[in-house]
Amino acid sequence: MTVKVACEPVRQPDIARLLELSDSYMATLYPADSNHAPDLDSLDKPGVSFFVARWDGEIAGCCALVRKPDGTGEIKRLFVAAQARGQSLGKCLMQAVEQAARQSNLSAIRLETGIHQPEAIALYRRLGYVDIAPFDDYEQDPLSLFMEKRL
Repeated sequence: MTVKVACEPVRQPDIARLLELSDSYMATLYPADSNHAPDLDSLDKPGVSFFVARWDGEIAGCCALVRKPDGTGEIKRLFVAAQARGQSLGKCLMQAVEQAARQSNLSAIRLETGIHQPEAIALYRRLGYVDIAPFDDYEQDPLSLFMEKRL
């Protein structure tokens, strides 16, 4: 099985379906006011790079890098379809996002994730992300964890 990660347009039917799967999954873990996933329109804007992981040619994962005016970036919508988990797609997506952030001369990458996602949290920690206080418009939420990696 081969994995290829590339920056692609977000407006693709398979991506819309993947984001629907992500929304459904998150709804099983968190109440609506603790879900901070941007919609498709928010991801189809200047300053947002959308990465797609293809597993044997099929879209199986995604992740967005949102560039902020303060010179940082935020990771949004990291998701890997259930049938492709355990194949390192999340790690491949994160590495692509970090490379793009470095090429954009961003000073740090930040993210918000939920406390009921131990595999994602473990991945972020392995990649060097550390806990931080809520950033930007986020407020303290007992179901959220905020992390950052300085570049």
